[in-house]
Amino acid sequence: MSNNISKKLIEHLNWRYATKRMNNQKVPSEKLENILEAIRLSASSVGLQPYSILVIENELLKKQIRPIANNQAQIEECSHLLVFAAWDNISPIQIEHFINETSIARNIPAESLTNLKAMLIKRISSSTQEQNFQWAARQVYIALGTALIAAATEEVDATPMEGFNNEELDSFLHLKEAGLKSVVLMPLGYRDQENDWLLKLPKVRRANEKLFIRYQ
Repeated sequence: MSNNISKKLIEHLNWRYATKRMNNQKVPSEKLENILEAIRLSASSVGLQPYSILVIENELLKKQIRPIANNQAQIEECSHLLVFAAWDNISPIQIEHFINETSIARNIPAESLTNLKAMLIKRISSSTQEQNFQWAARQVYIALGTALIAAATEEVDATPMEGFNNEELDSFLHLKEAGLKSVVLMPLGYRDQENDWLLKLPKVRRANEKLFIRYQ
C-alpha cells in the first residue's frame, strides 16, 4: 500500500511544472481547501508559522496585481492567487499568543511552557528586525514547498513566483498595516494546453548521482 502511495506521489511530481499559462478554469472548492489545509499543517520552526497567506479570487484584484508581477499572465488567468507574506517583525506579543495557543491545543498549563517562551523571546530579542523577517521568510518557503506538493496531488497547477515588486504589492494590499511583507506568489489553476510553451518540454532535473552526496 505504501509503495503505491509513494509511486503515485512521484507520478504527481513528474506531472507538475511551473505552469506559464493558465486557462481561467476554477479550482473546485474541495481541492482548494485541501491545498490550504496542507499549508496550514506544513512544517515550521518551533511551529510558530510566522506568516499569513492571502487567498485572492477577486478578478479585479488579480488584474490589478498583474502589472506589479511583471505582467505575468498566470496572475490574471489563475483561479486563485496565493500571496505568502511573512511577519515584518516578531514581537513578544506574538510569542505570547503562540504559547497560549499551544497550551490550549495540548491541554497543558501555559506555565509549563515558560522555558519555551523565554527561549523564543530571547531569540527574537537578540536579532534585528531584518534578521527576524529573513528567518520568517525562510519559514514561508517551507510552506510554499508543501503547497506545491499538495497542489500536484490534487492535479491543480501551481507556479511559484518571486518576479514581482514586493514593496509595490505590499502597498497595494496594505500589508504593512497588517505587519506583513510579501515574499512569494503562487497562482493556482489549470494549464492552458494550447498556449503554454513549457507544457510539452521535458522536465530538467539534476541526475541522482550528481544531486545527492551519500555517506554510508
